[in-house]
Amino acid sequence: MDEALNKLAAYLGYRLGTKLLASEVARGELTIEVARDHIPETIQLLRDDPLCRFGCLIDICGVDYPEREERFDIVYHLLSPWLNHRIRVRTRTDAATPVASMVGLFPAADWFEREAYDLYGILFEGHPDLRRLLTDYGFQGHPLRKDFPLTGFVELRYDDELKRVVYEPVKLMQEYRSFDFLSPWEGMDTAIPGDEKAGEARDRDAEP
Repeated sequence: MDEALNKLAAYLGYRLGTKLLASEVARGELTIEVARDHIPETIQLLRDDPLCRFGCLIDICGVDYPEREERFDIVYHLLSPWLNHRIRVRTRTDAATPVASMVGLFPAADWFEREAYDLYGILFEGHPDLRRLLTDYGFQGHPLRKDFPLTGFVELRYDDELKRVVYEPVKLMQEYRSFDFLSPWEGMDTAIPGDEKAGEARDRDAEP
């Protein structure tokens, strides 16, 4: 399998030339990296070339590296059922620069790109309906970014008086923090069951 993927990597290097930034074969899969401006022609080549035939888009996902200037990796996973090959195409972008939408080449990209936009804030130019998919339309922020707070920015609840769902700033309620066991915040006032046996053993060891 690795031999066939290495041949495919060499072929893609020939077809893409300097547009191919990197390639690697690992765990039975080929990963290539291209600049975001060349993503459309790369994906179309992988789909239409008779030596590639990656006719199935499995997934599009994001990865966040907040310390980088181009903080996001966009990763496309493609499958060739005819050749039984998988390939991973990776590119980079930042929070303000869109990547070309793949909906025209693979209609399945519609929901994948909406998911990446919703969870990471990655923009896709040419997408027919780039809206939130997994969170509410009024949701603040993008929850899979590494710098997104674990508690979020707002919380929602059903208000019995207003008879509707309301949004409020996050409030971390402390009155329910009553611990009966050891915790990072409070220690136990009573001995842990079994401690008396340890004390008896120490007394026996201390006897002459």
